[in-house]
Amino acid sequence: MGKNKKFVSAITSRDEDFAKWYTDIVKKAELTDYSGIKGCMIIRPYGYAIWENIQADLDRRFKETGHQNVYMPMFIPESLLQKEKDHVDGFAPECAWVTVGGQEKLQERLCVRPTSETLFCEHYSKIIETYRDLPKLYNQWCSVVRWEKTTRPFLRTSEFLWQEGHTMHETEEEAREETLRMLQVYTDFYKETLAIPAVIGRKTEKEKFAGAEETYTIEPMMHNGVALQGGTSHYFGDGFAKQFDITFQGRDNKPHYPHQTSWGVSTRMIGAIIMVHGDDEGLVLPPKISPIQVAIIPIAQHKEGVLDKANELYDRLKKQFRVKLDDSDNSPGWKFSEYEMKGVPVRVELGPKDIENNQCVIVRRDNREKIFVPLDQLEDKIAETLQAIHDSMYEKALKNMQEKTFTAKTYDEFIDIAENHPGFIKAMWCGDTACEEKLKEVTHGVKSRCIPFNEEHIADTCVCCGKPAKHMVFWGKQY
Repeated sequence: MGKNKKFVSAITSRDEDFAKWYTDIVKKAELTDYSGIKGCMIIRPYGYAIWENIQADLDRRFKETGHQNVYMPMFIPESLLQKEKDHVDGFAPECAWVTVGGQEKLQERLCVRPTSETLFCEHYSKIIETYRDLPKLYNQWCSVVRWEKTTRPFLRTSEFLWQEGHTMHETEEEAREETLRMLQVYTDFYKETLAIPAVIGRKTEKEKFAGAEETYTIEPMMHNGVALQGGTSHYFGDGFAKQFDITFQGRDNKPHYPHQTSWGVSTRMIGAIIMVHGDDEGLVLPPKISPIQVAIIPIAQHKEGVLDKANELYDRLKKQFRVKLDDSDNSPGWKFSEYEMKGVPVRVELGPKDIENNQCVIVRRDNREKIFVPLDQLEDKIAETLQAIHDSMYEKALKNMQEKTFTAKTYDEFIDIAENHPGFIKAMWCGDTACEEKLKEVTHGVKSRCIPFNEEHIADTCVCCGKPAKHMVFWGKQY
């Protein structure tokens, strides 16, 4: 067990240093490694397998709502990017540029895509001619580059993986419906697949996406009370369409501009999974995206019949679950620690006495509960346990979010909560950007997260300036 103790002690305690704890898990669970390029991460097989499971689930949801996958180029000519001023101004500080191709200086700089609105618009201008060509419901899975100054694996990297949906619609009403529909797809995915609750709503004018008329967001809370922008959905109106001269012949035989949306989530979700569910022993993975759902650990595997029975169980379980049988010569204690670190939801322990009694022990990763299960009931019990783990993880995360959500009616209450109680703050706001900026400055980073769809009436006046309030806002610090 000495090796086991050493392995576990390599993780910094979550309450002692949350940032170090996070980095320890990313490294020790073999999710990523650092590359030779600052701010770019190597996603290792276990980390990438989590992303593949996320991608498969979301891709199914997108296709069920009528979307098709496409692929756009990595490079955007500078002249194309410049067509939408607000958009290019919003991304200018993060753009990476290619100026040389082979050994020749390029006549025009190429931006390595930070996002692909302009590329989609250029394409749509060529293929949309009449109302019969609409809607266009496209999505792409790709990487994007945003030259970040401060980086952290999954949370903020110079290159990251994501999906970006870009759609065109005949009417404003259809486009607005699409914007909210895709936000709901994300919300359902976070709850049903990642076991993560979140606040959803509309971003303020100051915080909306560059070039958008409206931006909607999903904001989960991490264990330490800090928010993470978990995904966004944008309504662009016809602004891009006008800049890129995208028109279609309407049902009235007159030219019209289509209405546009975009929406995206990224590998940042893996950071959210770590920080919402993890503990001092490592990852705690939601069963639906865990690369390994069940780890079979033979006990006293050198004894006759143990490995044979373990292999028999493996052959049975792999038909229904993602299973790994660890028959390596490491000690059972080391294996327990290893799969706890990797967040495997269920561990199956099988030794000579278990075989005699025609049973095994299953252990839950989320609460370490041990359950003795007859071998002929194993599949049903594991399926039941995986669902119970998901539900328990969601409820635990929801409780954490509720306990770390506070209400402020006055400026002094707001400042006190911001300084002493990490989490979300519900407070009224006048709608003035100056108040947002002041609150962020005096609290060292507390920003508006969103205006929720169901606003509470907390007070009549703005928490910052005392003028009549227009909205209730969720405020908080963010990664």
